[in-house]
Amino acid sequence: MHEKLYSDDALNANLSALSVDAQKRAQKDAAKKEAKAALNEQRESERKAAAKVLIKRVERNKRKYVTVVSGLEEHGLDLKKIAKELGKKFATGSSVTKTASGGEEITVQGDVSDDVYDWLTERYEDIPEDNIDCIEDKKKKGAG
Repeated sequence: MHEKLYSDDALNANLSALSVDAQKRAQKDAAKKEAKAALNEQRESERKAAAKVLIKRVERNKRKYVTVVSGLEEHGLDLKKIAKELGKKFATGSSVTKTASGGEEITVQGDVSDDVYDWLTERYEDIPEDNIDCIEDKKKKGAG
């Protein structure tokens, strides 16, 4: 059925049945759609190239740390899957949490920021090394 309706012969037969104006319009529309798709693809690749992945080491209590990885969703990666892999790799708890700005980040228990950096660069070659930053945060002292 699909071949009968959408084969090259059927499409050419349908196009020849159209008037000259309609054929020109169809060609213009096809060219527009092609240009738009190419532009969207270019924008997507530029956005991926500019997207930063941040690996932060955040202090919890005294000498306890968590590692927070954010910015992976811009590269089209599945955060839940990566969080599961990180948990298995480092034998720690890891989860996907929502940020105040509406994005999502991966929280890994323990100070594994350098190891996460190495793992990301080895595992995902499509993320440029220049776009991965390691940051060390200190928790502000609470009133108490």
